Amino acid sequence: MAAGAGGTSRKRGGFGPLRRWFREHVIASFETFGRQMTLFLEVFKVLFVDIAKRRFPFGEFIRQCAFMANTSVMPTLLVAIPVGVIVSIQVGNIANQIGATSFSGAATGLGVIRQGAPLVTSLLLAGAVGSAIAADLGSRTIRDEIDAMKVMGVNPVQRLISPRLLATMVVSFLLCGFVCFIGFVTGYVFNVYFQGGTPGSYTGTFASFASPADLAFAITKAVIFGAIVAVVACDRGLSTKGGPSGVANSVNAAVVNSVILLFTVNVILTQIFAVVVPTRVV
Repeated sequence: MAAGAGGTSRKRGGFGPLRRWFREHVIASFETFGRQMTLFLEVFKVLFVDIAKRRFPFGEFIRQCAFMANTSVMPTLLVAIPVGVIVSIQVGNIANQIGATSFSGAATGLGVIRQGAPLVTSLLLAGAVGSAIAADLGSRTIRDEIDAMKVMGVNPVQRLISPRLLATMVVSFLLCGFVCFIGFVTGYVFNVYFQGGTPGSYTGTFASFASPADLAFAITKAVIFGAIVAVVACDRGLSTKGGPSGVANSVNAAVVNSVILLFTVNVILTQIFAVVVPTRVV
């Protein structure tokens, strides 16, 4: 009997690491996603109510917009130029091989507007702005400032998170338009002056294939991505544990989680747009 019981306990113990891994990774991932969705709904509810009742902290919103713009404009510019050049090189090489050089403007422009601009904007926001938000809120959490605000009757979502969310969405909106312009100009300059293209064919094919819906879709994606970055960073900052090392872990988790969600949501939105707004045929 004892030997049988020992064998049973050994068999059960063999599944212990698997159960622990499942609990610490799979279940914890679903819990984190559920917590972030709850925060997402709560912060939007608070945001709309505060704006309607004219109690939204616009001072904090302006400060966050200035900080985010100052942090991300130059990195965005430095990344947007190489992206435009890379897209122009690849599209130009393929166009030359198939004899469709005149269509390089349309392919380059649509590639930058539909995919390049929103992704560049969101990734830079996740790396620069999201990490700063997670570090700020994480530091406040380990110093018990968040708990002190709750004791005093101040809602952290209302005071800290909603202005950061709106600021991230506004800055992502502006940065996306900036990246679209820089990408188009960079592709134009590189195609015309380095690849032997003609200005008329580049701008003409771009105007023929691109539409205002493409720009609206890119800006809409950028705003959605900005909201995702803000919510993930705020959630990770508010759930920080373990002192200064916990803040570093929260910053790392905020960036990684944001990037994963951004690419996942980008695939979904791109497929929806392809169905709703088919590609123009000229």
